[in-house]
Amino acid sequence: RVAAADAQARAAAARVSSVTRPPDPQLQFGFMNYSLPGLAPMPVLGMAQVQLMQMLPLGGKLRFAGQAAAASAGAAKARVSDVVWELRSQAAMVFYDLYAAHQKLSVARETLRVLQDIARTAEAMYRVGEGRQTDVLRAQVEIARMVEDTVRMQVMREAMTARLNALLDRDVDDALHAPLLPAFPESIPPRRWLDSLADRERPMIRAGQDELRAAEASERLAHRELLPDLQVGLQYGQRGGSMAEATTGEPMGRTTDRMGSLMIGATVPIFARSRQLRMREEAGAMSRMARADLLAMRADTRGRLGEAFAALGRARRLAVLYRTTILPQAEATVASAMAAYRVGSVDFMTLLDSRMTVNRYCEELVTLESDEGKAWAELEMLTGRVLVPMTKEAP
Repeated sequence: RVAAADAQARAAAARVSSVTRPPDPQLQFGFMNYSLPGLAPMPVLGMAQVQLMQMLPLGGKLRFAGQAAAASAGAAKARVSDVVWELRSQAAMVFYDLYAAHQKLSVARETLRVLQDIARTAEAMYRVGEGRQTDVLRAQVEIARMVEDTVRMQVMREAMTARLNALLDRDVDDALHAPLLPAFPESIPPRRWLDSLADRERPMIRAGQDELRAAEASERLAHRELLPDLQVGLQYGQRGGSMAEATTGEPMGRTTDRMGSLMIGATVPIFARSRQLRMREEAGAMSRMARADLLAMRADTRGRLGEAFAALGRARRLAVLYRTTILPQAEATVASAMAAYRVGSVDFMTLLDSRMTVNRYCEELVTLESDEGKAWAELEMLTGRVLVPMTKEAP
C-alpha cells in the first residue's frame, strides 16, 4: 500500500510540468491544387505549403492549472505519509493485542499451576479426613476450565501473530519473539499541544489543505475559461512558374514563386451557457466539497484525539491502581485464605474465589497495558509524530 501510494504521488508530481505548458504546435504539409489523376501541379494554382499553428491560452490559465496540479501533487505526497501512519497504527494495534494474548496466556498458565497446587492440597486434606470430596471435584473442574482458557489464549496468540506477519508482509507461519512493551513516556503531553500538533502535522489534514488549494486554483481557472485562447499560425508556400518575353511572349526560363502568411485566430465560446458556466459551477462545488472535507477531517481528528487522550489517562491511572493497591491486596488475600484453608478456618470456595480474583485482576492489568499502548499509537497516528521512543529488538 505504501509503494502504491508513493507511485501515485510520483505520477501526480510528473503531471505538474505538462499542465503549465501550452498545447503542442501543429505542423502541416500540404500539396494544393494538383491535377487528377496525374498529380501534377496545376498552372498558376498548384503549390506546396508548410503551416505551423500554435494555441496560446490567455488570462493566466496555464498558471492556475499549474497551481492546481502542484497542490494535487502535494496532497498525493501527504497521502503517502498518511498511509504510512495508518499502517503503523494498524500494526501497533495488532502488536498490543498480541502482547495481551501472550501475557494472558502466561497468567493462565501460572494460575493453572497454582490451581494444581491447590488441588493437591485439597486431595491431601481429603485423604487425611480434613477435607471434602466436593473440594477436590471443584478443583478439578476449575483446572479444566483454566486449561480451556489456556488453549483459547494460545489460539488467539497464533491468530495475532498471523495478522502481524501479514501486515509486515512476512510469511504467515514466521515465529515472533515474545512481545515486550516499549518504554512509555513518564508524562502525557498536554491536550492543547496535541490538538495544535495534529492540526499542523497530521498528513491527512495537510493533504486536505493541499486539495482545498487545488480546488480553489481550479475554480479560478474555470472563471478564466470564458477568455478566448489565441491561435497564431505561420504559413509558407511555393509554386513553380515560367517567365515570358515581354514583347514576344516566348518563355525565357522557369522561376519559383514563394509566399508567406501570418494567421491569428481565437476561440469563440458560443456554448458558454452549457460549457464554461457549467464548469464554473462544477469547480465551485468541488471547492466547497474540499473545504467541507477539511473541516470534517479536523473535527474527526479532534474527536478521535480526545477519545485516545481519555483512554490513555484512564489506562494509566487504573494500571497504577492495580499495581500498587488492588493486586497486592488480592495476592495477600489469597495467601491468607490458603493458610486459613489448611487449618480449616475458611471453606474451599473462599480460597478458590480469591485465587480466581487474582487471575482476573492480572488479566485486567494486561488489558490496561495494551490499551495504553493502543492509545499512544492512536495519538501518534493523529499527530503524525513519534511520541513513544523506539526500542531495540529483543534478542
